[in-house]
Amino acid sequence: MYIYDHFDRQIVSQRVAQFRDQTQRYLDGKISDEQFLPLRLQNGLYIQRLAPMMRIAVPYGTMSSIQLRKLAHISRKYDKGYAHISTRQNVQLNWPKLEEVPDILAELLEVEMHAVQTSGNCIRNTTADQFSGVAADEIEDARPYCEIIRQWSTFHPEFAFLPRKFKIAVCGSKSDRAAIMMHDIGLQISHDTSGKTAFNVFVGGGLGRTPVIGSLIYENLEPQHLLTYLEAILRVYNQLGRRDNKFKARIKILVRAMGAEAFKAEVEKEWAHIKDGDLTLSAEEIDRAKSFFQSPSYETLAQQDMQALALENADFARWLQHNTHEHKIPGYRIVTLALKTVGVAPGDITAEQFEAVADLSERYGFGEIRSTHHQNLVLPDVKQADLLALWKELDKLEVASPTVGTLNDIICCPGGDFCSLANAKSIPIAEAIQRRFDDIDYVYDLGEIELNISGCMNACGHHHIGNIGILGVDKKGQEFYQVSLGGSQGLEASLGAILGPSFAQNQVPDVIEKVLETYVSLRQPEERFLDTFRRVGINPFKESAYA
Repeated sequence: MYIYDHFDRQIVSQRVAQFRDQTQRYLDGKISDEQFLPLRLQNGLYIQRLAPMMRIAVPYGTMSSIQLRKLAHISRKYDKGYAHISTRQNVQLNWPKLEEVPDILAELLEVEMHAVQTSGNCIRNTTADQFSGVAADEIEDARPYCEIIRQWSTFHPEFAFLPRKFKIAVCGSKSDRAAIMMHDIGLQISHDTSGKTAFNVFVGGGLGRTPVIGSLIYENLEPQHLLTYLEAILRVYNQLGRRDNKFKARIKILVRAMGAEAFKAEVEKEWAHIKDGDLTLSAEEIDRAKSFFQSPSYETLAQQDMQALALENADFARWLQHNTHEHKIPGYRIVTLALKTVGVAPGDITAEQFEAVADLSERYGFGEIRSTHHQNLVLPDVKQADLLALWKELDKLEVASPTVGTLNDIICCPGGDFCSLANAKSIPIAEAIQRRFDDIDYVYDLGEIELNISGCMNACGHHHIGNIGILGVDKKGQEFYQVSLGGSQGLEASLGAILGPSFAQNQVPDVIEKVLETYVSLRQPEERFLDTFRRVGINPFKESAYA
């Protein structure tokens, strides 16, 4: 795990002091709302429907048990005793008081956390596969490169006021769990036949009002050129991106308007000036970044018979199948904690749960926790022999719902309950669907399904890439919901197709049920929902939903 150096401590400490002074001047009436806006955004502070919302950075989704305990303390002291895991692996507070935000930032500094660049028109928190460093299908650990990008992008003077926000994701596994195709820049790590590292660079992906799948503009980029090529992309975007209309300011609009080849040509021209300059990464610098992410002291363990282990308990067997994943080290397993309790907003976690998870991460691992863009948490290094004992503990905490990867592992933005931008509420829709489909055997029979809900076109719930996507819309002051089908993240990414006219809130569970019944009637043996949809198209689902 990365440990702050003296540069990190100095710049974050200075940022806390600066914002404390800026906040006091604003409260004293010496700074206007307009002047304070970019200052608070640079410190992760939004004004929501009922209270400020503060976003805390979790670089590439990696946290320590010490940091989790601090988040528990902060949520209890400065908020209402809970926090929220966002789809960008960050942590959000929904009820902080403006005058106490500098104190929160100071407390975060104590455990090497901050809120830098979690909002505003800058390079945001770089995300990664939550299984980085431990996944059995991993090509190479993405986190060292994420850390290199973080150090390069933090307080970059040229990119502090881009045309619009900018998001980068890095995937180092054969399975893309970081949704790289939906980012402003997505980086896919590959190895050639000799094991040499390279990056495939995708640009111009994004969701929101204009969803776009990223375009591949460079194959097999050598690691030493990673930052120079990223810098060239950002320079072109900063120069040519639109600033007259925020809805057309993202790089995806620029790439689409120019065409990927023309955009690539501009990047190549800019890159030629800096390719071998100061940002060229030496082997020593890459090794330095990798040294932060050395494997912990794994024991030499025998590989357990997972099928035999599952015979211990039927409920445990379900959890073992759905909430644990293969680890690269024999005798270990990756465990996902489901933050999807029915009646609780997806991704919410209490102070007590934070503290308990911190304890469990030390007892059953190496004190490390990951956050995921599916709004769950992960314990990356659990001995297989400890899984039953851990499951019993997680079950008491209500984070052991055996539904990861199923219909009820819902991604959901805060929606109209909190967000001032939302057209409709999201959380009640998620709860209604969870309650409708509470037969776990039926949910398992449906197989792998991703259901994502957003309260507005900003798509914080990633509805465009849900196998089933739900979007809240305003219809003459009433909350309605548009349904889309066939979206998917991953290297074969697709955007969902809109089913048809929107539905009233009370109709949504019925519509989802009709969609699923259609799937069950049409699927071939062992066929996933997404595969069935791609095979038969949208018409059978449309006919059923509007019958």
